[in-house]
Amino acid sequence: MTRMVDPKSVAGKAPGVERRVSLVVVGAGPAGIAAATEAARAGIEVLLVDEHPVDVNMMAMDVPLYFGQRMSAAVRDRGTMLERVVQSSPQLEAAYDAGVDVQLGVYVWGAFRNAATVRELGGPMVGLADPERSWLVGYDRLVVAAGARDLAMGFRGWEKAGTMGAQAAHALSTRYRALAAQRMVVLGSGPLGLQVAAQALDRGVEVAAVVEVAPAARGDAALCRRLLGQGVRFFAAHAVKEAQGSRDEVEAVVLVALDGDGRPIPGRETVVACDTVCLAIGLVPNVELLSVLGCRLAFHSERGGWVPETDEWGRTSLPDVYVAGDCAGVHEGRVTDATVAAAQGRLAGIAAAESLGALEPGRVGALRAGLLSSTDGQPAPVHDRWMQWLRSLIEAGGWDVNACQCEEVTRRELCQVAPPRYLGWRSDRMSARSLGTLLRDGPVNQDQVKRLTRAGMGPCQGRRCREQVALLLAGEAGLPVGDIPLASYRPPLRPLPLSVLWPHDEPPAMRDDWVVWFGIPTQFAPHWSGRVEAGSWVALDK
Repeated sequence: MTRMVDPKSVAGKAPGVERRVSLVVVGAGPAGIAAATEAARAGIEVLLVDEHPVDVNMMAMDVPLYFGQRMSAAVRDRGTMLERVVQSSPQLEAAYDAGVDVQLGVYVWGAFRNAATVRELGGPMVGLADPERSWLVGYDRLVVAAGARDLAMGFRGWEKAGTMGAQAAHALSTRYRALAAQRMVVLGSGPLGLQVAAQALDRGVEVAAVVEVAPAARGDAALCRRLLGQGVRFFAAHAVKEAQGSRDEVEAVVLVALDGDGRPIPGRETVVACDTVCLAIGLVPNVELLSVLGCRLAFHSERGGWVPETDEWGRTSLPDVYVAGDCAGVHEGRVTDATVAAAQGRLAGIAAAESLGALEPGRVGALRAGLLSSTDGQPAPVHDRWMQWLRSLIEAGGWDVNACQCEEVTRRELCQVAPPRYLGWRSDRMSARSLGTLLRDGPVNQDQVKRLTRAGMGPCQGRRCREQVALLLAGEAGLPVGDIPLASYRPPLRPLPLSVLWPHDEPPAMRDDWVVWFGIPTQFAPHWSGRVEAGSWVALDK
């Protein structure tokens, strides 16, 4: 078959991959390390990448975790942080011994594969980057073990330095040993809140309070008693009214007691001095990479929201992509137990190796039977509880609180679908637009709301506001949260500087025709003259 190719098209000019490996594993937590180790032991070439230690500039933007400016100065010493990250993951030694190529401090900023609108790639690939450069790696199989991030919810003053997430506190306490908090208030109980409180105490951080909107603290009663014995005060049926501070730092929080309907009780306020407010309300699976790849996702409240559809091996709707650990679904029962995540990782690694012909099917079945013996109970839906938190925070702090910090969009402005304040203009046409008018077109789309209000467009890429925006839209529209479509993701999945993202290996043939591919004929004339004649096309035999 012969087809004609325009020499000014992108055909044949895509940047090449720096290397190609049989298996790429994303995430060096318990699940990712287990997957990489199992596959390598089967004789598969494995590349394991993890973004920790995170560059300090990325940390300052609360990416990938909500660090809240509570990192000590030690994080500026990248060599020391790398050493501590390795020391905090003893399982990495087994991965090294199995022959896994472990690359730490490396971000996955994109994923690319041929699809309906892309046909020129030599195969599936991921975009990687470190603080100096970016590059492409091709793969035959991919295991995504990207973990989870914190559910963030706003209250008056939460923009101040000192508000952070429980996952970030855990990472700074364990992986980095660089948590700068001195006196902490934890929002949320349950396994997550109680664990972060206990960890903080173990590392010399004073925990002033654990706050819960429910009538009683959730979680292990013995651990609650232990925390009480260590001086931690529990504030059940309370919410945060505001965070106070004379500068841009949290210095205290004002708590308000709630009645049975979640409304503040007049005269029942308590001021608690602290320099850190740790959000431990819930965890959200990291599905950014899976979404970009095109894996089929579904909403399951009992697993933390949008998660990939998988088979019993952790294989997604794309036969060469597997998932394991918290990005496949969060379960409160696993917060303090990594064995289930590790078992999922081993399954994914074994399945990937088997699909590449490295293991005999009979042996795979026996291994799987042994790994599935553990169980951790039936998880419960979480979004009703998250909605209870949000409504209580609104009742306590009001609607004029930023839901999106980066773009300074308040809850009220989001639900009114108001244009950004800094545009400084209004019109009858804009005032007529509302959530109600959007609902006429179908389910409220977060992408549409983002374009209209800019909520979610900041450098944190929606990590601090995405879930609370969905909750706000669902609450105001009277819809289940699962009916709010997942906001889309696209590369770069990390806010990397242009000095890192620029394609240093871009071929001259591609660079020469940039103006052609991005030119808009109605705005300027192309740099070439005349029409492309038939004789200037190149024939390719396929």
